Amino acid sequence: MRPPRGRGGGFRGRDGGRGGGRGGRFGGGRGGFRDEGPPAEVVEVSTFLHACEGDAVTKLTNAKIPYFNAPIYLHNKTQIGKVDEIFGPINESYFSIKMMEGIVATSYSSGDKFFIDPAKLLPLERFLPQPKYVCSSFVRFVL
Repeated sequence: MRPPRGRGGGFRGRDGGRGGGRGGRFGGGRGGFRDEGPPAEVVEVSTFLHACEGDAVTKLTNAKIPYFNAPIYLHNKTQIGKVDEIFGPINESYFSIKMMEGIVATSYSSGDKFFIDPAKLLPLERFLPQPKYVCSSFVRFVL
Protein backbone atom coordinates (compact mmCIF):
# COMPACT_ATOMS: atom_id res chain seq x y z
CA MET A 1 0.00 0.00 0.00
CA ARG A 2 1.28 3.44 -0.95
CA PRO A 3 1.17 6.51 1.37
CA PRO A 4 -1.07 9.41 0.27
CA ARG A 5 0.45 11.91 -2.13
CA GLY A 6 0.88 15.59 -1.45
CA ARG A 7 2.36 17.59 1.40
CA GLY A 8 1.96 15.80 4.69
CA GLY A 9 -1.04 13.66 3.68
CA GLY A 10 -3.67 13.10 6.33
CA PHE A 11 -7.41 13.00 6.71
CA ARG A 12 -9.66 15.19 4.58
CA GLY A 13 -13.11 15.91 5.94
CA ARG A 14 -16.37 15.94 4.01
CA ASP A 15 -15.96 19.59 3.15
CA GLY A 16 -12.58 18.94 1.49
CA GLY A 17 -10.49 20.53 4.24
CA ARG A 18 -8.18 18.89 6.74
CA GLY A 19 -9.99 17.21 9.63
CA GLY A 20 -10.65 18.99 12.90
CA GLY A 21 -11.09 22.49 11.48
CA ARG A 22 -14.06 24.78 11.41
CA GLY A 23 -15.88 25.65 8.28
CA GLY A 24 -18.13 23.37 6.37
CA ARG A 25 -20.04 23.37 3.20
CA PHE A 26 -21.45 26.84 3.43
CA GLY A 27 -18.68 28.89 4.99
CA GLY A 28 -18.85 27.81 8.62
CA GLY A 29 -20.61 30.82 10.12
CA ARG A 30 -17.81 33.33 9.92
CA GLY A 31 -20.30 36.20 9.83
CA GLY A 32 -20.83 36.41 13.59
CA PHE A 33 -23.09 38.86 15.47
CA ARG A 34 -23.46 42.34 14.02
CA ASP A 35 -24.56 45.22 16.24
CA GLU A 36 -27.41 46.89 14.40
CA GLY A 37 -27.44 50.05 16.52
CA PRO A 38 -30.61 51.74 17.80
CA PRO A 39 -33.77 51.37 15.68
CA ALA A 40 -35.39 54.24 13.80
CA GLU A 41 -38.46 54.03 16.04
CA VAL A 42 -39.45 52.21 19.22
CA VAL A 43 -42.85 51.21 20.60
CA GLU A 44 -43.88 50.53 24.18
CA VAL A 45 -43.65 46.84 25.01
CA SER A 46 -43.87 46.51 28.81
CA THR A 47 -43.93 48.08 32.25
CA PHE A 48 -41.52 47.30 35.07
CA LEU A 49 -42.88 45.22 37.97
CA HIS A 50 -39.86 44.29 40.12
CA ALA A 51 -36.25 43.09 40.08
CA CYS A 52 -35.42 39.41 40.52
CA GLU A 53 -31.87 37.98 40.66
CA GLY A 54 -30.46 40.88 38.67
CA ASP A 55 -33.13 40.73 35.95
CA ALA A 56 -36.09 43.05 35.48
CA VAL A 57 -39.52 41.36 35.52
CA THR A 58 -41.98 43.21 33.29
CA LYS A 59 -45.62 42.92 32.24
CA LEU A 60 -46.32 42.86 28.51
CA THR A 61 -48.42 45.88 27.45
CA ASN A 62 -48.17 45.37 23.68
CA ALA A 63 -50.57 43.12 21.74
CA LYS A 64 -47.60 41.35 20.13
CA ILE A 65 -44.96 39.04 21.66
CA PRO A 66 -41.24 40.00 21.60
CA TYR A 67 -38.53 37.80 20.08
CA PHE A 68 -36.17 36.08 22.50
CA ASN A 69 -32.94 38.09 22.89
CA ALA A 70 -34.58 41.16 21.31
CA PRO A 71 -32.95 44.39 22.55
CA ILE A 72 -35.01 46.43 25.03
CA TYR A 73 -34.70 50.22 25.11
CA LEU A 74 -35.75 53.24 27.12
CA HIS A 75 -37.84 55.94 25.43
CA ASN A 76 -34.64 57.76 24.33
CA LYS A 77 -33.48 54.58 22.46
CA THR A 78 -30.79 53.70 25.02
CA GLN A 79 -30.45 49.92 25.15
CA ILE A 80 -30.77 48.52 28.68
CA GLY A 81 -30.90 44.77 28.05
CA LYS A 82 -32.40 41.86 26.13
CA VAL A 83 -35.53 39.71 26.45
CA ASP A 84 -34.57 36.65 28.49
CA GLU A 85 -37.65 34.59 29.45
CA ILE A 86 -41.31 34.90 28.44
CA PHE A 87 -43.84 33.41 30.87
CA GLY A 88 -47.41 33.57 32.12
CA PRO A 89 -50.77 32.89 30.47
CA ILE A 90 -51.20 33.82 26.81
CA ASN A 91 -53.67 36.62 27.60
CA GLU A 92 -51.53 38.18 30.38
CA SER A 93 -47.86 37.59 29.57
CA TYR A 94 -44.74 38.66 31.42
CA PHE A 95 -41.08 38.59 30.47
CA SER A 96 -37.75 39.13 32.12
CA ILE A 97 -35.01 41.40 30.82
CA LYS A 98 -31.37 40.39 31.20
CA MET A 99 -29.72 43.73 31.97
CA MET A 100 -26.63 44.93 30.14
CA GLU A 101 -23.36 45.21 31.99
CA GLY A 102 -23.38 48.24 34.27
CA ILE A 103 -27.19 48.55 34.43
CA VAL A 104 -28.96 47.55 37.65
CA ALA A 105 -32.56 46.35 37.59
CA THR A 106 -33.28 47.78 41.06
CA SER A 107 -32.75 51.31 39.71
CA TYR A 108 -36.19 51.20 38.04
CA SER A 109 -39.47 51.73 39.84
CA SER A 110 -42.81 50.04 39.37
CA GLY A 111 -44.61 51.33 36.28
CA ASP A 112 -41.50 52.44 34.31
CA LYS A 113 -42.03 51.81 30.60
CA PHE A 114 -39.72 49.84 28.31
CA PHE A 115 -39.60 49.95 24.52
CA ILE A 116 -38.66 47.69 21.59
CA ASP A 117 -38.06 47.85 17.84
CA PRO A 118 -41.44 47.01 16.19
CA ALA A 119 -39.62 44.60 13.82
CA LYS A 120 -38.75 42.43 16.85
CA LEU A 121 -42.38 41.61 17.68
CA LEU A 122 -44.45 38.57 16.61
CA PRO A 123 -48.27 38.49 16.34
CA LEU A 124 -50.09 36.60 19.08
CA GLU A 125 -51.78 34.35 16.47
CA ARG A 126 -48.39 32.74 15.84
CA PHE A 127 -48.62 31.08 19.28
CA LEU A 128 -52.25 29.95 19.07
CA PRO A 129 -53.44 26.65 17.56
CA GLN A 130 -54.12 27.01 13.85
CA PRO A 131 -57.26 25.52 12.22
CA LYS A 132 -56.76 22.55 9.89
CA TYR A 133 -57.45 23.39 6.26
CA VAL A 134 -58.53 20.89 3.60
CA CYS A 135 -56.97 21.52 0.23
CA SER A 136 -59.80 21.63 -2.29
CA SER A 137 -57.64 20.23 -5.10
CA PHE A 138 -57.54 16.85 -3.34
CA VAL A 139 -61.26 16.63 -2.61
CA ARG A 140 -63.15 14.59 -5.20
CA PHE A 141 -66.85 14.89 -5.71
CA VAL A 142 -68.91 11.88 -6.77
CA LEU A 143 -71.99 12.69 -8.80
